[in-house]
Amino acid sequence: MDNRPIGVLDSGMGGLTAVRELLKILPEEDIVYFGDTGRVPYGTRSAEIVTQYAMQDISFLLSKDVKLVIAACGTVTTTLPEELTGRFRFPYTGVLKPTVRTALAATRNRKIGVIATATTIRTGAYERELKRLCPEAEVISGACPLFVPLVENGYVDRQNPVTRMVAEEYLAPIRAAGVDTLILGCTHYPVIAPILADVMGEGVTLVDSGKAAADYARSMLAEAGLLTGRKSRGSCSYYVSDAPDDFARNASIFLGERFGGEVGRIEITNYPDTIV
Repeated sequence: MDNRPIGVLDSGMGGLTAVRELLKILPEEDIVYFGDTGRVPYGTRSAEIVTQYAMQDISFLLSKDVKLVIAACGTVTTTLPEELTGRFRFPYTGVLKPTVRTALAATRNRKIGVIATATTIRTGAYERELKRLCPEAEVISGACPLFVPLVENGYVDRQNPVTRMVAEEYLAPIRAAGVDTLILGCTHYPVIAPILADVMGEGVTLVDSGKAAADYARSMLAEAGLLTGRKSRGSCSYYVSDAPDDFARNASIFLGERFGGEVGRIEITNYPDTIV
């Protein structure tokens, strides 16, 4: 039993899709969320910069005495090397491994599509992990850099012509390859899942990386005996590195009526990019 909060980080607001799932499956838990809105997007940055930013983000969450860190950001998850995360002295998960396992359980023809930011696709991390667990899997990947700004600017309605046009172009080669499962490798993408489902057509399962990470986090906490003993509803605290009002205004895109609480601004560069 552990009443400390769960920590969730993202480059901006996409990690709120993981928070949304946590609120469903672990409503008694407290959550501390950090979105690095002052430095978003991470998906166009170098691996060195993403690693520096991610370590500062984690340092901030640790200052809040969290019991688990969830990197609800595909770019962070696929960029931080296992030699680094394996040395963490605190429970940690990203979205990669939970998402891959969910996709492999869903696929029937072993043709799996992966869409994510440019940095995530460049790492090849999803393809490597899919092939490691299922060598016969055929993986078709595609970078979708415009989806993050479209989501964060509210272009999320199912009939939005701009987002739909972009999705048609991005997904055409993946659809043509005959995949039956599509990994949404960026936690922003589930917000536009209805559009993506329409474009991919019937018979294609979309795998929500935020949901997969939340489900895995619950199992980690349960196995370690770290679930809270409270029966009352937990609280959420939100922190950003720029424009709290903008975050609060747009959070309903991800959380709907579940969003509540104050949003605080912090100076993330004050936190170290190394963890002892």
